[in-house]
Amino acid sequence: MTCHHGFVLEPLPSSGPDFGGLGEEAEFVEVEPEAKQEILENKDVVVQHVHFDGLGRTKDDIIICEIGDVFKAKNLIEVMRKSHEAREKLLRLGIFRQVDVLIDTCQGDDALPNGLDVTFEVTELRRLTGSYNTMVGNNEGSMVLGLKLPNLLGRAEKVTFQFSYGTKETSYGLSFFKPRPGNFERNFSVNLYKVTGQFPWSSLRETDRGMSAEYSFPIWKTSHTVKWEGVWRELGCLSRTASFAVRKESGHSLKSSLSHAMVIDSRNSSILPRRGALLKVNQELAGYTGGDVSFIKEDFELQLNKQLIFDSVFSASLWGGMLVPIGDKPSSIADRFYLGGPTSVRGFSMHSIGPQSEGDYLGGEAYWAGGLHLYTPLPFRPGQGGFGELFRTHFFLNAGNLCNLNYGEGPKAHIRKLAECIRWSYGAGIVLRLGNIARLELNYCIPMGVQTGDRYVLGIIFHSHIPLSSNFILFWTWLTSSVTFKLQDFKRNEIAK
Repeated sequence: MTCHHGFVLEPLPSSGPDFGGLGEEAEFVEVEPEAKQEILENKDVVVQHVHFDGLGRTKDDIIICEIGDVFKAKNLIEVMRKSHEAREKLLRLGIFRQVDVLIDTCQGDDALPNGLDVTFEVTELRRLTGSYNTMVGNNEGSMVLGLKLPNLLGRAEKVTFQFSYGTKETSYGLSFFKPRPGNFERNFSVNLYKVTGQFPWSSLRETDRGMSAEYSFPIWKTSHTVKWEGVWRELGCLSRTASFAVRKESGHSLKSSLSHAMVIDSRNSSILPRRGALLKVNQELAGYTGGDVSFIKEDFELQLNKQLIFDSVFSASLWGGMLVPIGDKPSSIADRFYLGGPTSVRGFSMHSIGPQSEGDYLGGEAYWAGGLHLYTPLPFRPGQGGFGELFRTHFFLNAGNLCNLNYGEGPKAHIRKLAECIRWSYGAGIVLRLGNIARLELNYCIPMGVQTGDRYVLGIIFHSHIPLSSNFILFWTWLTSSVTFKLQDFKRNEIAK
């Protein structure tokens, strides 16, 4: 059954724009083609009415905020452009399955010669939606159930519940999301969760039970997120062969932290950008609001992309971070940085660079990593203009280092230590873009600067990359698999005894 909803924006002059619904009894008057042509050729137009067909539980105020700019249009081109922008804003709310826009000349006794009517035909999402899927990875199978209540109170609120039952672990998450009417970028969310992760490179299992509250807002061209998180963490050994250093970290801890994230993103795509830049800066302060974990943590990510001749793209990336414990208690293995793998320094095994004990990697309190990339079309351009456009040739150079610092030595000593024992690699491969969701890479890597204790692979590596967004994610099961083919040389540096 189609729901009809009309409303009026007050106060307005008698000849000015207003909101109104067209009832079933409304009488449509056919307009002569000459009159329509005269209206369309007129440079100055006035949007007199905006109608909505299909509204049900959605409140008026949030709709008014999203389509208010339509009334500001002064000519037909502006009306079309602002109507399209309003449609995109309505879809962004996540409460409509479909939004169609109709523009016609104004009818009725109060119609102006240059008046227009804009009608939005919307289809609201169901009150309750669900999903079911299975996931396989990391030697584990999981069944994932999801429930979503969109537009719960009529102002784009959303409640999401996700439950994962696996052969090894069970996780769940519950979130509430509330945007500010008229400014979707300003939103508030509350999250409750239990997440279990396994980290084989450290022989570590971590179970987090906690809650968080965050507020996101834009300032000029930047996006900011302020977050509080309280989490009860349980660390345990993943295997009986775990090192003593990992066993010593096992146990329970309570972390309460305040964090701030700033993002500037002008890229045209997050998967394979051709132009634009990205800057992420994160700060976290733990222990100030309670808990038994205290530290200050800073990290950043910088990426620059430039389109070159012959449809080639040059990309440069730089990451870095530092963790400073507060008090006499050392930092936890769960809070430190890790380096190595296809998302940082290719050619090295996942998170297998830096301090280690008996083959278990313990992470570090300071790191940096960088990369230079050149993406070009496939040789001879097979499938040009079609499926072949999803593939790119990839040439890369990566470098980085991870270590622990003595904070009593000063900045010069820190820089000198980070510049020592640099691991780096280079190689080439093929990249497959899967829409705006993920990308697959098949690369031949040559690692260099290998240090005692590092695990590396000389050969062909296949892996996937999925970027994550923190604005709407409460619960996420990260399942990645890196398949290494032993083509030509395969080498692994054993841990020094």
